[in-house]
Amino acid sequence: MKIRIKGNSIRLRLTRSDVDRFAKEARLEENTEFGDNIFIYALQKSDSLQELSAEYLNNKMTVYMPKTYAEKWEETNEVGYSNKLVFNDGKELFILVEKDFKCIDGEVLEDQSDNFDNPLDKCE
Repeated sequence: MKIRIKGNSIRLRLTRSDVDRFAKEARLEENTEFGDNIFIYALQKSDSLQELSAEYLNNKMTVYMPKTYAEKWEETNEVGYSNKLVFNDGKELFILVEKDFKCIDGEVLEDQSDNFDNPLDKCE
């Protein structure tokens, strides 16, 4: 599972094995070590939510996906899901969780053998 953060936007990208593991275990978790500090990010199924949601507590960011989305996602060609959270102070957080596609143009420095086949003619 990869994470991209820009401003008030969070994007999680999952490989084939990530999606399979998420379907079975209901939770994925990764971490990045900064010396003695660890940033943890996770994707968690939720039985009670109807839209994607997220929280950040104790150096851990968790994105919650409704169970109905997760079940549909594994079994279909659905690329992903998004939601815009609006907080009490009016600030917004955009969340996107999507399948990670193989890049089909340009030089790629990472192993993409576990990525989904790209349905487009070029990467975006």
